[in-house]
Amino acid sequence: MANGKAGLMTMVLVAGLSCAPADDLEANKQVVRAYMEQILNNGKFDTVDDLFPAEGFVLSGRALGKDEIRGLRLGLVAAFPDFLVTIEKQVAEGDLVVTRVTFSGTHEGEYAGIAPTGARVRWTGMAMDHVVDGKVVEGWHESDGSALLAQLREAAGEER
Repeated sequence: MANGKAGLMTMVLVAGLSCAPADDLEANKQVVRAYMEQILNNGKFDTVDDLFPAEGFVLSGRALGKDEIRGLRLGLVAAFPDFLVTIEKQVAEGDLVVTRVTFSGTHEGEYAGIAPTGARVRWTGMAMDHVVDGKVVEGWHESDGSALLAQLREAAGEER
C-alpha cells in the first residue's frame, strides 16, 4: 500500500510540472549552442538568420538587430582576438535554456580603457535564453565582468 501511495504522489507531482518533450528541449539547447559556437566563437554571421528572428532579439531588455548581434562578437574579438566561449553546462525547461559558460581570450586590444596587456584571461557567465520555433527571441546574459577587469588591471600593474 505504501508503494501505491508513493507512486500516486509521484504521478501528481509530475502532472503538475510543465514539461516539453525531451526532443524539443535538446533542440532548444542546440539552437543556443549554435549561437554561441557559430557566431560568438567562429564569427559565422551567415547563421544569424537561422538562429534569430528577422526582427532580431531582446538581450537583457535591449532590442538588438542583426548588426548589433554581429557587433557583440566584433567588440569582443577587437580586444581578445582569440575569444572563446566554452559551454560548461546547459539545462532546458520548456522554451528556456540556461547555459553556464567560461569565456577566455588573450588581451591584445583595448578593453574598458585598459591598454593591451597580452594577458590570457578567463571569466564566467550565465545565460538564460528564450527559444521559440527554433530561434532565440530573448536572452538574459550575465558575466563576471569584475573578475575580468581584476585580471586585466593586475596584468597592467594597476591597483584594484
